[in-house]
Amino acid sequence: MTFSIVACDPSTGSWGVATASRYLAVGSMVPAAEGGVGAIATQARTNAAFRSLGLDALRAGRTADEVLTRLLDADPGRAARQLGIVDSTGSTATWTGSECGGYAGGYAGEGYVVHGNLLTGPEVVTAMQEAWTKSNPDDPLAHRLLAALTAGDAAGGDRRGRQSAAILVARKGSDYILGTDVEIDLRADDHIRPIAELGRLLTLRYQEV
Repeated sequence: MTFSIVACDPSTGSWGVATASRYLAVGSMVPAAEGGVGAIATQARTNAAFRSLGLDALRAGRTADEVLTRLLDADPGRAARQLGIVDSTGSTATWTGSECGGYAGGYAGEGYVVHGNLLTGPEVVTAMQEAWTKSNPDDPLAHRLLAALTAGDAAGGDRRGRQSAAILVARKGSDYILGTDVEIDLRADDHIRPIAELGRLLTLRYQEV
């Protein structure tokens, strides 16, 4: 019921997640990121504990593959999970359990993961991948994440429709939100066009700096 991109920009030290779903407040459940550490998207029958557990393991220096194995081995519900991870070096891992509904799948490339479940078809993942790889690496990570999310939505997105979307970007030393490394934390929790609303909010955010 969700499609997401997890990615990093090592040149700026930014890690982030963009996600959309026909589900209320997807941003409260799916994304996690820490500057210089990594980023995670946990979805399908979401295990929200993967966010803190995964970041702890990444912070301890484990690779994306090691974190994926560690989380899934301890989870009896892993067949219904979908998980994407990018670690501090840009290495990636993705998992789509056999019990994820509808079309469900993902792709892990260099420095990014795109995945989704209950999608209209594989073209959603393909469109997100192409949008990411064709995006300008000099653009802010949040804009590149939004471009991928927009492409996935245009290709069909969540087969049930639209409701919410979110972008989370963390960069070490950002301190935009005092005492944290969070640079962008924007959500459209219940909106008829959540990704477009996310774009509007992102424009406002960059007008502040």
